[in-house]
Amino acid sequence: MGAERILVCDDDPQIRRALSLILREAGYDVLIASTAEEALDRAAVSGPHLAIVDLLLPDQPGIELCRRLREWSQMPILVLSAVGDEQTKIDALHHGADDYVTKPFGPGELVARVRAALRRAGRDASEPRIEAGPLVVDFAGHSVSVNAVDVHLTPTEFSLLRVLVLNRGLLITHRQLLTEVWGPEYADATPVLRTHIANLRAKLQTGDQDRRLIRTDSGIGYRFSA
Repeated sequence: MGAERILVCDDDPQIRRALSLILREAGYDVLIASTAEEALDRAAVSGPHLAIVDLLLPDQPGIELCRRLREWSQMPILVLSAVGDEQTKIDALHHGADDYVTKPFGPGELVARVRAALRRAGRDASEPRIEAGPLVVDFAGHSVSVNAVDVHLTPTEFSLLRVLVLNRGLLITHRQLLTEVWGPEYADATPVLRTHIANLRAKLQTGDQDRRLIRTDSGIGYRFSA
């Protein structure tokens, strides 16, 4: 099996060179793009396993690129930005990003985030197929359906659903979910978790307003209601 391919989209040549060096030293193949349209072309032709997208691109916002990639691709998307504003990060997550790194970043942190995102997107054939009313989750096939209609989840959304479903009926605290899905460095990133849970709930609507598959224990965490 060849090295996993990482698509890097950033209009700053120095950032592109730095990311290429860091990722190639970590054992990845790197695809380079300087605009959103170039990134979409490279993604369509080369099928990368993960994309790193800058939020400020010359032809269109990076958030729009995330949205367009997410229309047809399930690969993890990591947003790279000098913008430290929390709302900007949440907006990126709403439009399909799985994680974010704020510039300036350390090489070790970046590689760790990439590896974690790729791990979350991986498949494990030993895991079961679970049916809960109208919801069917096939862990080996990495697929989800509601009322026999396929539901397209981001890798992070799928990882969240996996933890909740495999612990169905049990209360999972915010900290437990964040640590399990994102890693211990995210243990206090509750706004990130709330954003992804809201996205996940919207995608898992069953049509029965009285049946909420993911229930909130206010201020504590979430549980999957089988």
